[in-house]
Amino acid sequence: MTWRVLGLALAGLLATGCGYHTAGRAALIPGGIKTIAIPGFVNQTQTYRVEQRVTEAVVREFNTRTHYRVMHGDGRDADATLLGTILSTSSTPLAYDSRTGRAASALVTVSMKVSLTDAHGKALYQNANYVFHEQYEVSNDLASFFEEDSPAMERLSRDFARSLVADILEGF
Repeated sequence: MTWRVLGLALAGLLATGCGYHTAGRAALIPGGIKTIAIPGFVNQTQTYRVEQRVTEAVVREFNTRTHYRVMHGDGRDADATLLGTILSTSSTPLAYDSRTGRAASALVTVSMKVSLTDAHGKALYQNANYVFHEQYEVSNDLASFFEEDSPAMERLSRDFARSLVADILEGF
């Protein structure tokens, strides 16, 4: 009877070790890394200041969500360096105004690649296929015209930064 109880207890313990983990526990960044250099993202598009918006959002996200010291520049003194490239941007009409035939809303799409390497050049994280979308309304009233594509790019940059930092920290 005692062996049966012990066997059931052992089986119960083994069944609870299913391999799942809570978010944030499978970090890709080794424990010895204290500083991360984030130089400005490279812009391979014609979109004005997109690289600045994305870089600022990533730096802000690392500063608010992590304990790492973020450095600007080439990262010679950093323990790791995060490099990013804006590969393409596009804006596509989504809906049209039936009265005027003009675009009523548009979708901005940005594709990027990112890599995080340690001081010795070892890749800690990389993703060459980030694609983010953000919708915005196009104003047809010229008297109160306000261009919405810039705020849409800001929202897209924040969404990308949250996703990137989560991917790096949580190992997904």
